Amino acid sequence: MIIDIFCSSENQTHVFQSLVGSLRRMSSQELVTLNVGGKIFTTRLSTIRQFPMSRLARMLDGRDQEFKLMNGQIFVDRDGSLFRYILDFLRTRLLSLPTDFSDYPRLRREANFYELDPLVELLDQELLKSKPEILEVRFTCQDTRAFFRVFGSCSSTVEMLTGRITVFIEPSATQTWSSSSFPAQTTFLPFPPQRPSHHDLVFQCGSDNTTGNQTEARYVSIKPDNRKLANGTNVLGLLVDTLLKEGFHLVGTRTVSSEDNVECYSFERMNRPEDLTMSERVNSEPTIAAQLMPVQSQKKK
Repeated sequence: MIIDIFCSSENQTHVFQSLVGSLRRMSSQELVTLNVGGKIFTTRLSTIRQFPMSRLARMLDGRDQEFKLMNGQIFVDRDGSLFRYILDFLRTRLLSLPTDFSDYPRLRREANFYELDPLVELLDQELLKSKPEILEVRFTCQDTRAFFRVFGSCSSTVEMLTGRITVFIEPSATQTWSSSSFPAQTTFLPFPPQRPSHHDLVFQCGSDNTTGNQTEARYVSIKPDNRKLANGTNVLGLLVDTLLKEGFHLVGTRTVSSEDNVECYSFERMNRPEDLTMSERVNSEPTIAAQLMPVQSQKKK
């Protein structure tokens, strides 16, 4: 049964009291209609009562003046666009937001108004993680050599890339080096990229003719790809592909120095966890605080 009763201003108080009485007698499977800032939501009474300590649950007793009866619907003078996330949380006990969602402070304010403390705590954690992670790749090609510098706002990502990138150096030899072929039966010395700081790494590939007729070649391998590449363009393509698979998005390219042929590729990644749910403390009292726990880890238990 959907509640939809028309009432005039003269008998609004009486009708609202009658409505409250009806709500108390109704089954938790029956429906109630809310008008939040002009947007209409219909849900089960059991959904509204998910958190008995919340203001939303208490509104059903008719004692909160913030909630008015309007044409048989409970009117709430709040943001209707954000209420859909409130209602989704009540239905699922999960904090599940669009990947491009950025209005955390206002959603937290709404959760605080409805006195949904578990949701407030989840949003507090999200506010700490909502800033995008920035990563830049600078690529320079000079004759037969290519230079790479990767800068990341998150040092753990730079550490991860350092563990996956290996530079193989071929000892100086008099043989002719080719960027399109990998010499067979040659001993190579593996080295990790250089780390000028916790937030960046540098490496290079190609040939170096600075030792006269002898040529030193550098090959780059990026796990899980097993190839050893010497051509800078191929290494750049593999590095970009690796970052895309790690959840980064290419947001822009620019030429840093046209004279030195330095190109910069900018990436972003939102470091947001998967849908979060709450794990209530094991006791008989109503729980107000919520503990964060990934959904997948709960399923494993």
